[in-house]
Amino acid sequence: MKVAILTMFNGLSKTYSLVSVVEEHLHMLLGGGADVKVLVSQDCPDTERYGIYSDERIEWVKITNRLQGKLIHWVDYTQSTGRVHSSFFQEAEVIADSLYEALSDAEVVFLHDILYQGWHLVHNIAVRQVQARLPRLRFLAMTHSYPAVRPQRMDWPLSARFLPLPNTVYLYPAESGLPALAAQYNVPPELCWAIPNSLNLFGEMGEEVQRLGSRTDLLSPDILAVYPGRLTTGKQLEKAAALLGAIGSVSGKRVKMIFCDFPSLDIEPAAYKRRIRSEGELYGLGGEDLVFTSDLGWPDGFPHSGVMDLFTLSNLFICTSYSESFGLIVLEAASRGNMLVLNQAVPALEELGNRLHAYFMRWNARGFGVDTRETYHPSEEAYLREHAELIVGRMENNPVIQAKTITRQQFNPRWIWENRLKPLIENQPIEGH
Repeated sequence: MKVAILTMFNGLSKTYSLVSVVEEHLHMLLGGGADVKVLVSQDCPDTERYGIYSDERIEWVKITNRLQGKLIHWVDYTQSTGRVHSSFFQEAEVIADSLYEALSDAEVVFLHDILYQGWHLVHNIAVRQVQARLPRLRFLAMTHSYPAVRPQRMDWPLSARFLPLPNTVYLYPAESGLPALAAQYNVPPELCWAIPNSLNLFGEMGEEVQRLGSRTDLLSPDILAVYPGRLTTGKQLEKAAALLGAIGSVSGKRVKMIFCDFPSLDIEPAAYKRRIRSEGELYGLGGEDLVFTSDLGWPDGFPHSGVMDLFTLSNLFICTSYSESFGLIVLEAASRGNMLVLNQAVPALEELGNRLHAYFMRWNARGFGVDTRETYHPSEEAYLREHAELIVGRMENNPVIQAKTITRQQFNPRWIWENRLKPLIENQPIEGH
């Protein structure tokens, strides 16, 4: 699939927000296997290309910005009536010829603000000429600002900002703007689709988390728990795995546990990992739902900076530890907006948890001069399932945790690609549209 992105950028400064939006779309398109070309003004400097813009898989095409050797000065025609300057149609024609050559092998063309912006009126007209010459082209016309109010009086070619383009779907970042978008171009609402801007959390995180994210899914789980610690029975990691398995079983939600583990001298690591995994599976935690970073390339521990990044993605922290003198990891998880589930039988965790409004459960623990051994009635399974339902209810009623979870799940580039952009490019219906 050959996809062209028509931006007519004169530069790639990130102060122009559209540069960042197109950057994310390029990541999605290339990640999805599309054959991509980017069309920019001939005055866009090659030296400004960075990151994904310098990817060798992108065909970089410069569209003419000259008429008879003289620079074409873009004029901002935001009015709907009046006249254009004398060389306007000549400029549109030479630009159309350049676009025709660039788009002759394309199947889908993204237009970013080309139909909307007044200073792109000359490109708007050029695109319409190309469409007449290449009627098979499908256009995705993205508007990034609030749609313009459709005027009662319009003169050609100023009216092009309000006229539909054949074989085009009209895009806007939010559902709320779709009626106004349809009204601007006087098109049926079903031709207007929402494509939210994405938040690439991985792009702001360290290389370690980006590598981990390429090896296991960190974005789609409804409940993502991260537990850093030594592979020692004193951490009771199997209890955390069992609880998360019970949470998934009682709620039907997608759950995942990431153990950022490192070896201990008191038990053979592989044996303890088998025990943890077995306990998790007993309560419904499937094979892909439980991950040890030591199995994915970090045998001696995951970097602390990466753990903090993971806490930014996760929404639940379960500390089942048998003994703690303070529990700094609890503060770290809390600082990144995770719900806390702590072992109340450990005095330090109870003290800290009370101040942080944590949810308490009881597991075996060491107190001051006494070791506790918990018994559960009628069974440990019933205990876990009862608390699992309460934990899920608390998380669902916490607006901060819900906002954090939805942001991770539904505004990441992968979700938007799979559920919005990819169906558009493949001319498939979007669910719920």
